[in-house]
Amino acid sequence: MGLCLSQLPLQVSSALAGPYGSQAEWAQRYDTDANLAVLRSNVPVLSVQTLNATEQAIETYRNIVARGGWNRVSASATLKLGANNAAVTELRKRLIETGDLDASAGTSPIFDSYVDAGVRHFQARHGLAETGIVNRETVTAMNVPADVRLHQLEVNLVRLRSYSGNLGERFVMANIPAMAVETVENGVVATHHIAGVGKIDRQSPVMMTRATDINFNPYWTVPASIIRKDLIPRMQKDPNYLSDHKIRIFNKDGQELQSSQVNWNSLEATNYRFRQDPGGDINSLGVVRINIANPYGVYMHDTPEKGVFGDDERFVSSGCIRVQNVRDYVTWLLKDTPGWDRAHIDEAIRSGQRIDAKITSSVPVYWVYVTAWATPDGLVQFREDIYQRDGFGAVADNPTTVQQTANARNTGLPPINDEE
Repeated sequence: MGLCLSQLPLQVSSALAGPYGSQAEWAQRYDTDANLAVLRSNVPVLSVQTLNATEQAIETYRNIVARGGWNRVSASATLKLGANNAAVTELRKRLIETGDLDASAGTSPIFDSYVDAGVRHFQARHGLAETGIVNRETVTAMNVPADVRLHQLEVNLVRLRSYSGNLGERFVMANIPAMAVETVENGVVATHHIAGVGKIDRQSPVMMTRATDINFNPYWTVPASIIRKDLIPRMQKDPNYLSDHKIRIFNKDGQELQSSQVNWNSLEATNYRFRQDPGGDINSLGVVRINIANPYGVYMHDTPEKGVFGDDERFVSSGCIRVQNVRDYVTWLLKDTPGWDRAHIDEAIRSGQRIDAKITSSVPVYWVYVTAWATPDGLVQFREDIYQRDGFGAVADNPTTVQQTANARNTGLPPINDEE
């Protein structure tokens, strides 16, 4: 099932002091133009305010399409601060068209600090690392046609309307294509969390459910699908894989077996139960599992592999959702449950023992698929339609799919990351 990891992108810098500890914030400050600072909104994605802002954004993009859309940006070379060529003029025009750069910046061929700030602003709106460097991923996002972006907004307006009713005074939203989780209380976002979600071939489901209880220092029982798809092939390549990752084998009578007793060149392993010992440094669920009622067998959890949270593409799990800064998330979930303040949560994790906590009042949880939305301050956000549900399929000039990129990084035999 799902996994997660925790490391902040390069530009995620400041911390918000509050009851849930340090919360990662977008707090970019571009010295060249204060108007281009992109701050993380405290307005929930699932809200009337976002719905209204998205309606306004649709009108803006209809006007852009009516004017003929925007120019393409050359992908022949990486553009960055100090560059001086005609491609920078193209870049300026493209950034001006969507308000990422003020029109007064002109059409100079020099990549100056204003262009750098505009590129970072664009990257922030598209969920990319705000480096200011126009790399392949940034060019691909810039060259998505205006009518496609308009279609995204229109499709997602329908999705947002379906969540425009009373979602509860306290609820959790996990936006799958944005790879992000937010907790909401009294109409305001309480905590933001970067997330890892399902791969293209093991998608995280869209659903409405409730968070019911928390497992600290959980065991992980490997599901049959992962035994077939992952565990058997890994044991064929590395006979020490199970012992290295503290995964035990049990037969139907509960007796523990040795890996040498299993024929790994067959499907015999699917007849046994595989259970990974607790331990935040090795267990695929990390130190916390958050249980949510659903028919898919998925849940939310921590991970020992925190580095994935620093990647642009975090479609890495087998369906579950990995949550960055999971202790802040659990603290928020348990805030009304007696005996479970942050100190007791930290103590439970530190003990290394399997401990369960039932949430006094189960919390609504919405796993949604929203690839485009706008905030009340006029910022229009887009994310890649990773599961191709917006109606356009893959972007034609993207030479590498997100999953291919992720697979290229996942060489060797990393730990099995989650359940399904």
